[in-house]
Amino acid sequence: MRLHADLGLPAIVDGGALDWVRSPMPGVERRMLERDGDEVARATSLVRYARGSAFSPHVHGAGEEFLVLDGVFSDETGDFPAGFYVRNPPGSRHAPASATGTVIFVKLRQMPPEETQPLRLDTRDAALWKSDGPGVERATLFDAPWERVEMLRLARGHRLLRERWPGGVEWFVVEGSIEVDGDVHETGAWLRFPPGATVAIRAPERALLYCKSGHLARGTRSATT
Repeated sequence: MRLHADLGLPAIVDGGALDWVRSPMPGVERRMLERDGDEVARATSLVRYARGSAFSPHVHGAGEEFLVLDGVFSDETGDFPAGFYVRNPPGSRHAPASATGTVIFVKLRQMPPEETQPLRLDTRDAALWKSDGPGVERATLFDAPWERVEMLRLARGHRLLRERWPGGVEWFVVEGSIEVDGDVHETGAWLRFPPGATVAIRAPERALLYCKSGHLARGTRSATT
């Protein structure tokens, strides 16, 4: 399956409007935002676990990262309520489940072999957040030569200056809404812009965003080799 698989092209998906699609495990459903492959795939998705559901133990050959949006996600390493950000490096193994039910924003098979350490961060921790000028706060979750992952809080009416992204950028709207090139994107929207794109954002209302940057140049090269 190929869905928004060409990383050299922009992609914008209203994730909240998509149907939930059943996975191979009962009680686990997905909304697919991008995908390159079948059941084992480079993928960005929203994944919903019903109360008491679980996924069979599995290995992440090229890593996994996710942000818990609702409920509590659990595996052998702990219980992670809404707001937690988790990275499982290539070769890691776990058996995910949710006693309460959960929804996560998840990216699969998008890490290089250089990444070796797991990461668990509570993005609600005030110590992570720093002011980045009037109207914007920023929390850096992960920063490496191959990519940076941040959370952004934008005040109502705030504008991020038009900026060029040499390594590409993607945003997921966790809360609120953003306006890009005159179009408003609500909670659940996912936007990806390729290397070299120049993009400006305005927040019509308060917004909370996941932002990943710098990673698409590497992904585009690997997709063509």
